Amino acid sequence: MRFFKLLFVGGLSLVSLASQAETVKGLYQVREPVSSQAPEERDQATQRALATLVLRLTGDPKAAQSPGLAALRKDPQQIISQYGFDAGPPEVLKVDFDPASTEQALRRAGLSLWGADRPSILGWWLNDATEGSTLVGDRQASATPLRRAAQHRGLPLRLPLADLNEQIVATAPNLEGADPAPLRGASDRYNADALLAVHAREEGGQWQAKWRLWLGDQKEAGSVQGADQAAVADAVMLAVSERLAPRFVVKPGASSEQLLEVQGMNLERYAALGRLLEPFGARLQSVDGDRILYRVNGSAEQLKAQLSLARLQEVPADEAPASATPVQPAADGSAPA
Repeated sequence: MRFFKLLFVGGLSLVSLASQAETVKGLYQVREPVSSQAPEERDQATQRALATLVLRLTGDPKAAQSPGLAALRKDPQQIISQYGFDAGPPEVLKVDFDPASTEQALRRAGLSLWGADRPSILGWWLNDATEGSTLVGDRQASATPLRRAAQHRGLPLRLPLADLNEQIVATAPNLEGADPAPLRGASDRYNADALLAVHAREEGGQWQAKWRLWLGDQKEAGSVQGADQAAVADAVMLAVSERLAPRFVVKPGASSEQLLEVQGMNLERYAALGRLLEPFGARLQSVDGDRILYRVNGSAEQLKAQLSLARLQEVPADEAPASATPVQPAADGSAPA
C-alpha cells in the first residue's frame, strides 16, 4: 500500500480551487436528434442516448457493447428517470438517466467510470469559411455548436472573449503549431486546466479540422471531418474526451489501495476534495487539525492526475513541515490510530 502526502499549494483559496476542475452539469441528461415522435423513432433515439451516456461516463467507444450491459441495451428504461421531446430546432428526445442506478449498472458490468469533476478546457477555435476567418468567442452565435458538442460529450468548455488582442494571437499557424507558448499568455486570465486549439476549414461543402490539446505534460493532436460545423465540433469533442478519459477513470484490475493525507484543509476544500475523490471510493480515516487522511482505491498515476485538478502537489516525507507526523497504515489494514 502506497502512502501519499499532498499539500494545497501556497495556501490556495477556495476560489482558485473551484476555478480548476469543473463539475459537469447535466452529465446524466442526453439529448438525441429525432425526425418524429413516433414510438419506433423514440426507441432508436433512446438506444443512441444510452450509448452516448456510456461513452460519456467511460471514455471507451467499445463500452456500450459490453456483454455486461446486454440487459440495459434490451431495456434501458430501468435506469431512465424521465424523458420528453424538445421541439428545438432541431427536435430532440431528452433522456434523463438516474445517476445512482446508472453507475451501479455500469460498475456491475465491470466498467470504469469518469467522475463529474473534469478538467476545464479553454477552446481556441478558428473557423475558415467562404465568408472569411473567425475566432469563435464566448458570446458569438458560432459558439452554440461548440457548447452543444462539449455538453454532449461531457466536457466543461470555456471560450475566450475573442477580442482584438486574442484575434491577433489565435492565428492558424499558432493553432496548428506544436508549441502552445503563443497561446499561453492569452489563456492565463481564463484559468483553465487544458488548452484546446482548433483550426476548422470549410472546403467543398464539407468541414475538416485539425486540433491540439495540452493538459499538464499530456499532449494530444488529431484531425476530424464533418458535414457541417456542428458535426465537426462533435467529432473534435468526442476525440478529446476519448484521449482525456484514460487519465482519470479508475480501471478495474489496475487499482490498488492507497493512503492519502492532505494538508491545508478547511471545510470548503473538504467538500471540493470529496467530489474529486468520488471515483476512487474514498473513505475518511482520520482528521487532525488541517490534515485529513483518506483510504482510496486507484492507481498512483490516476490518483495524481485527478488531484492535480485541485492543484495539489505531492510532498515527500522528508520535505514535509516539521510538525507533520507521517501516518502509517496499520498492519491489519484497519484505520490508522
